[in-house]
Order: sequence, then structure tokens, then C-alpha cells
Amino acid sequence: MINPNALVVGEALVDIVVPLRGESKEIPGGSPANVALTLGRLERTARLLTWLGSDARGQLVRKHLEESNVIVGEESLRAEKTSTALARLDETGAATYTFDIEWKLPDCEIAEDTVVVHSGSIAATLEPGGSGVVRLLEKARDVAIVTYDPNARPTIMGDPAKAYERVKECVRLADVVKMSDEDAEWLTGNSNIEQVAREWLELGPSLVVVTRGGDGVSAYFGDETVHLPAADVKVVDTVGAGDSFMGGLIDALWSENLLGANNRYALAHIDRECVIRLLGRAGSISAITVSRAGANPPWKKELI
Repeated sequence: MINPNALVVGEALVDIVVPLRGESKEIPGGSPANVALTLGRLERTARLLTWLGSDARGQLVRKHLEESNVIVGEESLRAEKTSTALARLDETGAATYTFDIEWKLPDCEIAEDTVVVHSGSIAATLEPGGSGVVRLLEKARDVAIVTYDPNARPTIMGDPAKAYERVKECVRLADVVKMSDEDAEWLTGNSNIEQVAREWLELGPSLVVVTRGGDGVSAYFGDETVHLPAADVKVVDTVGAGDSFMGGLIDALWSENLLGANNRYALAHIDRECVIRLLGRAGSISAITVSRAGANPPWKKELI
């Protein structure tokens, strides 16, 4: 029996969260890991291909993921130590990150029942693993829809112009791209986000989604644009907000039967009403995440 599943590729690590007041906490994190976590909690079969140590922090991360139904194979547990991200919160709850990370890509075969492969953030840009991610996304297109989130981390990605060259490689291979307005401006130096989104559409994706924080979210597809306002929610912090939105977007694509390489044509001809449903679903999931501390996306039973 075929069991459609998601393969998420990228970093899993420990966030050392330092609030303005109070004690710091060590919390499992990493952008792709949080996407997988969201999918697992939404009762999708999600596998994470990552690079963890077998140390205490690695065990903490693996346990956290597996408790949310994410499959982490033994091939992902061969790092010398588990990476960390120091996350300092400001008065708004927004996080600034400093990383201590090593990223390698374990060997992996893409199963025929994989309907979506997602990657992004540090995993696609940091070597030696980044080049492997690009090759994996190329192979993935034979069986799966490819989704990508650049999720720029300036403190580790270095020169934005150089990082942007790799980002464009990934955008060309992706069917769906999600970025924040801050990602777009840092990578391109262009504050005209719609222009950036349109340029990315021309590279190959069928759908480019731009999250704008309190200003809502926009989607670009074909010659059309859809904009939805942000949910009215009290923000505790923004840790994992974009990742849970990405996981929610993949979940919504799944519900609309738009995953799997055989559905690439349908995705390329998506209509406005469907895009509104996609953004609404992803936005509702992200809103719950920002309403509570840390990268803590909702479980399926919490959604109406």
C-alpha cells in the first residue's frame, strides 16, 4: 500500500533562547526541522534528513521530533556534535540568531511514495551539505513537488550576493517558494518585494508566497496576486512562525491534491480560490504558533 510522505531536508539543532528577562532555555529547533514538526503534528507522514550528533542535545532533538511523529533515520545521527543557534529575543519577541553549526547531507534515496521534498535556510547554502541539497532537489523533481524557503540567516550566510546565487539555484528547481519580505530585501537589496516575487516566478516556480509579518501575506502565480491580512493575534514571539507557515502551506497543498510530480500541471494552473484556501490554512497555523512561546506549532486537533 502506498503511503504518501514528505521528505524534509535540512538542519535540526538546539535553539538556546535568551529572553530579555528570565533564564535562557534550550529548545529543539532548526528551520527544516520545524517544518517537519509541523507536518507531523498535522498527521502527515514526514521524514527528516538532517545532521545530528548522538550527544545529549542530539537525543533531545530526536526525541522532540519523534514525539511529533517525525521519522529521523540513523543516517542522520552521525555528526560529531549537535549544532546550536543562540536566539536572542527583543522586546517584540523577534529573534536574532548566532549559529554554531556543521551541516553535511547524509546519503539518501528518494522513495517512490514521496510526494513533496522540502528544503531551505542554512541547509541549502552552507557547505559541504549545500551542494548536495541542490543535487537532491534535482532528483526529487522526478517523483515529487519541490518546496523551498530561503529563510535567510545573515550571520551565517555571509555575503548576500553570493548567497543569492545559491538561492536562485534552488528557486529554479522549486515548484513552490515561500519567503519573507526581509529575506527578499536582504538577498536582493530590492525593497520592491512584488518585483522580486515576479522575477522568482520567471525562474520556474508555479507559486511564490511572501510573508510580511503584521502586514499579512501575498501570493504570486501566473499573472495574479492574492493578499490576505495578518490574523488578529497577540504575539508572544515569532520563533518558528515562518516554518509553521511553510508546514501549513505544504499541508494545504496536500489537502488540495497538488503534491506529487504527476500533479505539477495542476499546480501550474492553480486558481485564485485555491490560493486563498492555501494561505488561509497556513496563516491559521502560523497564528497559533506566534501566540505561544517557541517553535510550538499546533496539532491537528487544535485546528477548527
